[in-house]
Amino acid sequence: MTATPVTVSITRSVPPERAREFAAWARAGEDLMSQFPGYLGSGWVRPDPESPEWHMLLRFADEPSLRAWENSSERGWWVGTIKEFAANQRVEERTGIEGWFDEPSRVDVIAPPPPAPPRWKQMIAIILVFYPLSLGTNAVIDPFTDGWPLVLRVLLLVLIVSPIMTYLALPFVTRALRPWLMKGRV
Repeated sequence: MTATPVTVSITRSVPPERAREFAAWARAGEDLMSQFPGYLGSGWVRPDPESPEWHMLLRFADEPSLRAWENSSERGWWVGTIKEFAANQRVEERTGIEGWFDEPSRVDVIAPPPPAPPRWKQMIAIILVFYPLSLGTNAVIDPFTDGWPLVLRVLLLVLIVSPIMTYLALPFVTRALRPWLMKGRV
């Protein structure tokens, strides 16, 4: 009688801001697992870069090999190091391939973000904001900065114009121009 491989599916919930730590933790676990007899491989999948869900599949040649890993002190230490910020949501064990092709109980479709407008359109939107804002600000500050070195006048202009462009003017103009900016993109 031949041994039946066992696949374990683990879903963990991880705060997105801890993703890099979790990825390092997962690699460390794969290194540990790879030293165990019967280990056939593993991998992590994340549905979206901002998703808190991480799905791991690990595969062992047979149930005794899997149990040896699960009962090992190495695994105990490894799993213990993640408890502070990752929680198990679901763990499933399957032998063979049955069950992996069951009808899913839930299907999530994550739409890709809309493509950015062409750079030439972005440039025009920025010019439409920057030129009048720069011109108006220069007109207002000119009487106060007469005789200042060019470097200081430009610095003051940038310090005034940048926040206005970033937080007020550009968002307003891009919303107003959205149909034109996104034409043929959505």
